[in-house]
Amino acid sequence: MLVGCGCCAREAGTLLVAEGWAVRGTSRSEAGREAIAAAGLEAVEADPDRVGSVVELLGDVTVLAWLLGGLADADAVATLNGPRLGSLLEKVVDTPVRGFVLEVPSGGEGRALVEDAVSRWHLPAEIVTADRSDPDLWAGAVAGAVKRSIGLG
Repeated sequence: MLVGCGCCAREAGTLLVAEGWAVRGTSRSEAGREAIAAAGLEAVEADPDRVGSVVELLGDVTVLAWLLGGLADADAVATLNGPRLGSLLEKVVDTPVRGFVLEVPSGGEGRALVEDAVSRWHLPAEIVTADRSDPDLWAGAVAGAVKRSIGLG
């Protein structure tokens, strides 16, 4: 499952679908879900600001990718990769999720929380720092991180 924003998340999902993965993409908006579905992904509504809306979708998810680096609002990124991410990681422990991917924006928000989850709960995780200005490179970095997070890459 990819929790993200913008076309890059769809592009990463499309790469994984081409390799045989089942990919669920999330969006807050109907237009976003339509774009996700048009890319061949399962489109569902979820809001990363409401962690429960993400957690309720994890019953059959192996890897969760938290891809929010495309957000322009620095305060929103700080909140989503701060308290919301911390809450999510605590809940992921009790789900089938066995790999986690975090996109770290330029400010680095979220890295320490993921490193703590790796240490505390042994959650396999990958951190993506690729620049979104090259969508193909970024999508490849995310797809590779998803696979590595569960030992396939």
